[in-house]
Amino acid sequence: MAKGMFEDFEILETIRMFQEEHLDVRTITMGISLMDCAAGSADETCRRIYDKICSRAERLVAVGEDISREYGIPIINKRVSVTPISQVAASSRTTDYAVFARALERAADNVGVNFIGGFSALVHKGYTDSDRRLIASIPEALATTEKVCSSVNVATTRTGINMDAVREMGEVIVETARLTADRDALGCAKLVVFANAPEDNPFMAGAFTGSGEPECVINVGVSGPGVVMKALERCPEADFGELADTIKRSAFKITRVGQLVAREASRRLGATFGILDLSLAPTPAVGDSVARILEAMGLERAGAWGTTAALAMLNDAVKKGGTMATSSTGGLSGAFIPVSEDAAMAKAAADGALSIEKLEAMTAVCSLGLDMIVVPGDIPSNSLAGMIADVMAIGMINSKTTGARLIPAYGKKVGEWVKLGGLFGEAPVMAVSQAGNDAFLRRGGRIPAPLQSLTN
Repeated sequence: MAKGMFEDFEILETIRMFQEEHLDVRTITMGISLMDCAAGSADETCRRIYDKICSRAERLVAVGEDISREYGIPIINKRVSVTPISQVAASSRTTDYAVFARALERAADNVGVNFIGGFSALVHKGYTDSDRRLIASIPEALATTEKVCSSVNVATTRTGINMDAVREMGEVIVETARLTADRDALGCAKLVVFANAPEDNPFMAGAFTGSGEPECVINVGVSGPGVVMKALERCPEADFGELADTIKRSAFKITRVGQLVAREASRRLGATFGILDLSLAPTPAVGDSVARILEAMGLERAGAWGTTAALAMLNDAVKKGGTMATSSTGGLSGAFIPVSEDAAMAKAAADGALSIEKLEAMTAVCSLGLDMIVVPGDIPSNSLAGMIADVMAIGMINSKTTGARLIPAYGKKVGEWVKLGGLFGEAPVMAVSQAGNDAFLRRGGRIPAPLQSLTN
């Protein structure tokens, strides 16, 4: 590694973090603008989409593997995000937008990436006709592809919450679960509903390339829950100030590694260096858990009283340490709490220590929110919509990004486990309130933006 970026002792410490503490670069995500791919014919638009992704990203996987080998840095995923397809497909004379998802899938297979994001629509203030067609196509699109990820932004602090879209997304999730029931509703794991969606997020399922992004950009997501946990284990008696400083130092080191990878990947691929996302994103691997960090801070289990406070401190310290290491922070940049992707979080949920209501409270102080939560397969769509609305309200009022990935498991009841596989992990079916909300959702329209939306 370049001496200009790392001193000798830092190099040795970084090597140890890779070998012993599960440090990795979670993803290199290439963002590609597809604005020049729009055409009057769906077939022509699909051809242009396929050709541009294959041209721009043809060396992405190879470059990621070269950097990983040369620097000894594990790079787990290589991904692509694109312009929201509802914008690219607007001029195409078709109502079946699943054809665009399949074009994305073919391109992803050709260039060899793990996932491709951007089967997306931004409807926080209202729908275009194209937005409506895309949302209606989400269930089929996710059921007939493996790598395509979808997102819909239904709220912002500036506009309020589009409750018509919230209600519709409850129905979309139910239908997506039905169409992928033979795979434990895996399609729902590739669909996130957002408030205040960032246009430079490298993490799936919510990645897309916004209209303010360059033609081709490299965004890198760094993750190191194991590094933070090991650091905390070395100071079991520290007070909260020392604890926060320990987390900041760990986040600083993790971010420096990510910046090296991001700059090198951008240079080799001839793309703009975009952002580093500092999020602590867990995986099902043992030792790679945000819930274990909370336990290392002194909680018996995730979900114990004090969990929200501990998570708030963790999230804040990660951001402070990361922003000292680079000026290129972006995306979500915080701590994720996806239940199925965090083995200790899933275990806490199975044992009753962690409820959906507690996870909603934690949403106020972390990245995303009700993430990768498995619910009973017979849940009404309006219950899902109500859960989404609550998460959107937290994001709107607090001027932060929040999201929901909810997975109705057909034929499964509370307490049964669902295995989604790979990075999606496994989780128990969690109990959901049975109280109705139909009359509330029938009101329709938008929940108005809060007063802070008028700040200029």
